[in-house]
Amino acid sequence: MRENWLADAVLYEIYPQSFADSDGDGVGDLRGVIGKLDHIASLGVDAIWFNPCFASPFVDAGYDVADYLRIAPRYGTNEDMAELVREARERNIRVILDLVAGHTSIEHPWFQRELAADGPDPAGDRYIWRSEPPAEGWTVDIPGIPAWVPSPGPRPGWYLKNFYDEQPALNFGWIAGDGGDPVDAPGPLRNRRALRDIIEFWLSRGVSGFRVDMAFSLVKDYKITEGVRASTDIWREIRDWMAAAYPDAILIPEGVEPRTGKQLAFDADFFLVIKEEHASLFDNQAAGILPFQPPRDPFFDAEGKGSTRTFLTAWHKARETDPRRPIIMSTADHDFDRLCCGPRTAEQLGAALTFLFTWGNIPCLYYGDEIGMRYLPDMPDVEGAVCNPLYNRAGCRTPMQWDDTPNAGFSTADPSKLYLPIDPDPNRPTVAQQNATLALVRDLIALRKKTPALRSRATAEVLNETYPLAYVRGGTHLVVVNPRREPAPFSLPPATALLAQGVGEDQVEGFGYGIFELT
Repeated sequence: MRENWLADAVLYEIYPQSFADSDGDGVGDLRGVIGKLDHIASLGVDAIWFNPCFASPFVDAGYDVADYLRIAPRYGTNEDMAELVREARERNIRVILDLVAGHTSIEHPWFQRELAADGPDPAGDRYIWRSEPPAEGWTVDIPGIPAWVPSPGPRPGWYLKNFYDEQPALNFGWIAGDGGDPVDAPGPLRNRRALRDIIEFWLSRGVSGFRVDMAFSLVKDYKITEGVRASTDIWREIRDWMAAAYPDAILIPEGVEPRTGKQLAFDADFFLVIKEEHASLFDNQAAGILPFQPPRDPFFDAEGKGSTRTFLTAWHKARETDPRRPIIMSTADHDFDRLCCGPRTAEQLGAALTFLFTWGNIPCLYYGDEIGMRYLPDMPDVEGAVCNPLYNRAGCRTPMQWDDTPNAGFSTADPSKLYLPIDPDPNRPTVAQQNATLALVRDLIALRKKTPALRSRATAEVLNETYPLAYVRGGTHLVVVNPRREPAPFSLPPATALLAQGVGEDQVEGFGYGIFELT
């Protein structure tokens, strides 16, 4: 693993539609973000990760890209992004963009050209087409599962979609079966060149890297495994080029990079909120049911019935090939819930935040979690928020709460014009309140920055994996968190408290947490 700035970083995820609206149209934009950079800088974060900002019809909240080289007009212009990058750099903050590499919108000119044709493109198809009815595999039309979609235009046959029908899969080749071209056919090679061109376009404008959506679904394979390996090979090729041309830039995958026996292509793994390693700690099912794993009692819950075993097993497995492999873990994200969700209230967040900023992961703070914004149930299905009937992503995408002015300071628009409704609770937290959660986040990030033992490259020795969770970082710093309501017995060794609440010599109070320097 190459050493770079990411290993010691703290990230901040912004869902741009919901962060800050500068022009009063009810939708967040880049100039709104520029106006709030001082708040972001006050947290001490090192990089902003933006969800997709490119031109799009927004069937799937921007993950359906119509032009990779143009900022969506509702967010502003390419010049606004360039200004944001410059202004952020002046505050020692980098900018990471979301790259949707495996599919586009049906409105992308590439797709419109092939849709209007009567057969394959002489230069090689950019998308995956078939003229015969699909006889096997991928016929169940569920978002997130590839499936064949009947052509709605002059071109006969079917095209393969990656997520929604409006997101046709780009052609990076097919491993086996009757699906499409081999990986070295003209169409796949055109797309590989285009992918590099897109990356270079934004890196040359000061962007510091990309989080890649569905990174391992480029190459198709009915049996999945070989397609994943071939997709990873493409990213390794891009990684090698980036290392030479843009050595400071980083690539982050959506998920854990598959171990193929070759050098890893990405700069970190990502323990996603919707996958069991993260969900086993935090998902209390108050935002709905994830179909990817059975519901369970989370460890960070007042009832104290959860376990860290699933998480710890996944953590050690991810680091088998490299014990210093960076792993990103978010407080929450745009795809499911928030930390403050259902019965989990603000007073319970201290233990969770202390863990997330000291365990040894690269922390990613989801906008609003620094003040304890809550997941809002029963939100409208906006821009594809309900991709599965079991849960609604809109509840974690509501507007940032800045102050007690109308619309919580997010926008001057009429409330009916807002991207999503504001939290109606009159006691909702805001940045202006400078509440205890915000103070704790700033303290945790500041302590992490000045203490190498609390960052990602130091060792972690678990002393107790139940309640309280206790671990020693770098052999010098003890962290103790008790996310349950009831006190938990614990014998505190000789140590100096650096940050603590509710930790005594022989027990940790309910919702208590502490960071200590061993003496």
